[in-house]
Amino acid sequence: MGEPAGIGPDLALLSWVNRRKLCAPPFYVRGDSALLSSRARHLGLNVHLEELSPEDAIGHFSRGLPVVQTGPALKDTPGEESYDTANSVISAIEHCVEDVHDGKAAGIVTSPINKSALYKTGFSFPGHTEFLGELARKHWPGAPAQPVMMIAGPELMVIPVTIHIPLKDVPDTLTTDLIVETAEIASNDLKQRFGYANPRLAICGLNPHAGEDGAMGLEDQDIIEPAVAQLKAKGVEATGPHSADTLFHQRARSEYDCVLGMYHDQVLIPAKTIGFDESVNVTLGLPFVRTSPDHGTAYDLAGTGKARVDSFAAALRLANALANPDQY
Repeated sequence: MGEPAGIGPDLALLSWVNRRKLCAPPFYVRGDSALLSSRARHLGLNVHLEELSPEDAIGHFSRGLPVVQTGPALKDTPGEESYDTANSVISAIEHCVEDVHDGKAAGIVTSPINKSALYKTGFSFPGHTEFLGELARKHWPGAPAQPVMMIAGPELMVIPVTIHIPLKDVPDTLTTDLIVETAEIASNDLKQRFGYANPRLAICGLNPHAGEDGAMGLEDQDIIEPAVAQLKAKGVEATGPHSADTLFHQRARSEYDCVLGMYHDQVLIPAKTIGFDESVNVTLGLPFVRTSPDHGTAYDLAGTGKARVDSFAAALRLANALANPDQY
């Protein structure tokens, strides 16, 4: 359900109401049915909620929105940030991973969370992605579990090598090994889950003009160029380092399948500019499918009926496609 006071509950309700128009696959919500019922009234939606177990949820999807009660009943206060709901949010994420591990669900679509509220409870992870990586290592101890964040849109797919860290820390965090590991995970998942025979990866430089042969920094020569060389030696189709300012126009996008950027905003700004409402956050490198809408909690829209459901619905459809590749 995501952050209870945000638009997560709205998106689940709207996706069920418009399920045929959106081509939404069957899903169930882990969260509080009382809050969802209250939010439906806020939105003026006639939604029948079915409080069920995961095993029974999908068979009832056409009759009502299946809800697996997780945590205590919550007060519905759309738009009002509260730290009291943080433990319920964390518990829902944990139970979702358990559901997938136990074969009760095919994948997870996470609604936006308020990380600052979770930090008040001692939550020590930078975000959803890193927390899911830890849960994967707990439930699949023998499986690879190095989460990689990808934003997938209809015209552009991007991956930031460093994610939720301050910009000033990027040069010291960036290593050749980190770039190579991230690119290998990306290439593997693009083959195994997305169906690319030989994914083409464009690797961004760190500095303007990819360093101008060292005139604007040595990281491109000393860290990124060796990573590209190693990837080519391993059979990964990688090019770069490329100057990021000429990498995202329409003609350039035809030359690659996915861009790896060196820091968060370097690739998320173009991705969200080109496909804000259609882009989906996908976590690669995990032993299960996880997607999420590519936006935040949007407290100002919660309970108003103005939230757009496009990205959440796209996340549902993509999760279903990745979890059931034989159907696509």
